Amino acid sequence: MEKPLALKLAPKTLNEVLGQRHLIGEGKIITNLVKNKRIFSMILYGKPGIGKTSIANAFVHDLDVRYRFLNATVNTKKDLDLVIEEAKMYDGMVLIMDEIHRLNKDKQDVLLPQLESGLITLIGMTTSNPYHAINPAIRSRCQLFELKELTTEDILEGLHRACQSEYLKGIEVSEDALKYIAQLAGSDLRYAYNLLEIAYYAADQKKIQVETIQAINSKPVFFSDKDGDGHYDVLSAFQKSIRGSDVDASLYYLARLIMEGDLDSIYRRMSVIAYEDIGLANPGIGPKVMAAIEASDRVGLPEARIPLGTMVIEMALSPKSNSAHLALDEALADIEKGNTGNVPNHIKTNSTTYKYPHDYKSAFVKQQYLPDKLKGKHYYHPKDLGYEKNLKNFYEYLEQRKKAS
Repeated sequence: MEKPLALKLAPKTLNEVLGQRHLIGEGKIITNLVKNKRIFSMILYGKPGIGKTSIANAFVHDLDVRYRFLNATVNTKKDLDLVIEEAKMYDGMVLIMDEIHRLNKDKQDVLLPQLESGLITLIGMTTSNPYHAINPAIRSRCQLFELKELTTEDILEGLHRACQSEYLKGIEVSEDALKYIAQLAGSDLRYAYNLLEIAYYAADQKKIQVETIQAINSKPVFFSDKDGDGHYDVLSAFQKSIRGSDVDASLYYLARLIMEGDLDSIYRRMSVIAYEDIGLANPGIGPKVMAAIEASDRVGLPEARIPLGTMVIEMALSPKSNSAHLALDEALADIEKGNTGNVPNHIKTNSTTYKYPHDYKSAFVKQQYLPDKLKGKHYYHPKDLGYEKNLKNFYEYLEQRKKAS
């Protein structure tokens, strides 16, 4: 069996990696690590096919260090033990581990001391959010690097490289066909390579047109119009139209997204809008959006357009508030800046001076909850819209009670 084109074209050095310009390039973090011949434990995370494995392999090749590759799902604890024994022989080893979020407790217990001692330097890779999916003990010993989605231009650059390589000799492919593949692939370069390779061997005399790709992959694709709108521009316009309460524009951009057939992107964006843009002005919208998504997922296209259209109209015409996520962002910003303090003694676990609010009128009693350093700090600034009017009134009532107590 011959290796797939995606493997044959895998970057040998960081200079060959596509995209990720925030990490790779003149003066960027990972490039500078190679330049200074240093490597630290890290976790690379992001969507499939955007270069996690490519960066890991190129990194160790550029540094010319000894390494081993394991998959947390497939490889056993015995495999990990063998890597550690080999690392002891050579006074250190880089371990590239895919699916790091699936590392079970037994393997974690074996790996952690070796990370701590520096015997093993870990390059972990995952499609999951490491802040939620990866053991905090491992996470704290690694630098986290998020990989960004590849652009259509990145995918096209990769496809042009493939066409000029020794692996697709005699290929004749139209630029429209390459653009079509790039749009089908989204941000997944591996998928783009696979589709191009199938077309190469399936096409008559290796001449590839848009029709060739359509015969292989019948997934409906919405081509960019003359103004060059990309998939993510349409998603952005979809959200901004709902946020701006323009129901007709919201439906128009929903229709464009439905024509692409990418229900997952619609679902994710609607879920975000429910909490980012509508939020506390209509807190019941979140469960309703999830119900519409579940219904759409069950019936599939074309019927999925019916619950989606109904829900998008309600979202566009709903009152809007972003106060909740702005409040949390402000709290997160304080923590990131180190503007924190200790939990007050009277609300610690074993406190004997805590006042139980349910024992008091209106289930409220004045006592300090924020650390001394943040006493009196306000993160939440309610809006006078929709359901949030009620929250605002009660919030102001509680503030008055605090001052009067």
